[in-house]
Amino acid sequence: MDQDLSKSLITGLCENDTKSQELLYRQFYSYGMSVCLRYTSSREEAVEVLHDSFMKVFTKIHQYDPNQVFKRWFRRILINTAINHFKRQHKHYKTEKLDSAFHVKGNEEDAVAQLNYQEMIQVIQQLSPVYRTVFNLFVIEGYGHEEIAEKLGISEGASKSNLSRARAKLRELLTRNHEKGLAKYER
Repeated sequence: MDQDLSKSLITGLCENDTKSQELLYRQFYSYGMSVCLRYTSSREEAVEVLHDSFMKVFTKIHQYDPNQVFKRWFRRILINTAINHFKRQHKHYKTEKLDSAFHVKGNEEDAVAQLNYQEMIQVIQQLSPVYRTVFNLFVIEGYGHEEIAEKLGISEGASKSNLSRARAKLRELLTRNHEKGLAKYER
């Protein structure tokens, strides 16, 4: 049995009990929001994805296996909802082909490691939706390019290209932010 959900809470959710739904919402709001913020460009958009995710949880709770960790099941719903939101919002967004991509070498993970969580979210949110989604799925969630391509309906090459460009853009944004920070202290 998952320790983060009691048997009575699961029963209440299965019976569409509003108090159980509210309890679950309060218990997992912060966690869900932290995941959604990485996939969206604004707090408002993240809240929309989060609310859609909770609605899916409430309607599909009977599919949840209480012997599994609820957080993992919920995370999968959050990510899939964010991807579906991305697809709806950016149906006509063109992804670029691998042969036109430039490859950037470097270690952006070091720069990202120096940021606090809030700064990292703000920088990631500045990426275009397709770059942000591919970056999150590959770097943070650990998906492979084949899985990303399947989830987003793009080619594997486009996934690789978008990841490369996302990293280059992050490096540019981090450098710009770092230079602004230094300039502030040099005055």
